Amino acid sequence: MGKVSDHYRHALGGFVDLILPPRCPLCGEMVLEQGGFCGDCWPRLRLISAPQCGSCGRPLGTDRTHLEQDKLICAPCLAEPPPHDGIRAVAIYDDLSRRIALCLKHAGRIGLAKLIAGQLLRQMPDLEEDWLLVPVPLHRWRLWRRGFNQSQLIASQLAYMHGTAISADALLRTKATPPLKNMTLRQRKEAVKNVFAVNPKKAGQLSGRKIMLVDDVYTSGATSHACVKVLKKAGASRVEIMCWARVLRDGEAGLEAMH
Repeated sequence: MGKVSDHYRHALGGFVDLILPPRCPLCGEMVLEQGGFCGDCWPRLRLISAPQCGSCGRPLGTDRTHLEQDKLICAPCLAEPPPHDGIRAVAIYDDLSRRIALCLKHAGRIGLAKLIAGQLLRQMPDLEEDWLLVPVPLHRWRLWRRGFNQSQLIASQLAYMHGTAISADALLRTKATPPLKNMTLRQRKEAVKNVFAVNPKKAGQLSGRKIMLVDDVYTSGATSHACVKVLKKAGASRVEIMCWARVLRDGEAGLEAMH
């Protein structure tokens, strides 16, 4: 049945490409395959690569390449270790990566979830089968207005591509929160305090599991950190964050590392 489904899926993909030629999601130029970037836009994306902080995944200065990756820890993580066990992000949040995230979230271009998942797939080669993908949830009223949860779309695509298990409703957002965009970090933390909870029906899936928390963008960390704490309280042995793009403060790309 799986092979038959794959056959029709590939056939349908070819038909779609014939009717709607694949185009770069940033500039609209024609590309070779759906979900690909053109030769001009791809080099302009600020992709995150080593050396990175072994704790939070922040990109560090290129003069650290002679050091072992797992021994690189940035100063902020040394001063205040984060609640999570690592962040895997594809790109630095800037005008280009922001455009992808906003088109998915607010323009309804849900096909971009597949593009993002395809890029995140490169971050997952060493994940064992006992990991569980858990998307950051939306409150039911926001889900009703938007019609979808972009984090769940990304996680579902990633689960299909990689074969990793997913629990789409393991986390619940029990309270509606105002937009966090113009809040300070302290205000954001207060806004998401006691907002997330484990779905009682899924609590048994989390105990002792390694969790990959999936979101579209990592900004201040207030929302994802609140989710991480709830997952760990439920018994998760490890929680990493996976996202399309992460915000860096001014000068953060060159943070001093300790080892």
